[in-house]
Amino acid sequence: MTTVKIVKVLGTSEESWDHAAEEAVRTASHTIEGISGVEVEDRTATVEDGEIVEFKTTLEVAFPVQEQ
Repeated sequence: MTTVKIVKVLGTSEESWDHAAEEAVRTASHTIEGISGVEVEDRTATVEDGEIVEFKTTLEVAFPVQEQ
């Protein structure tokens, strides 16, 4: 039986929500081993002068708990 831990991460991008999600996973993988899945929880954006200037994607990142 596997126990999975879930943490929230927020990725940002000037390109797209998808790129923000990919950046969040890429960055999280530097400190979290064995990421096995993600769930997109929210997508938001920063708007300036009627234009989206930053895309933000909030993810729940799942990974197995390591037994010691």
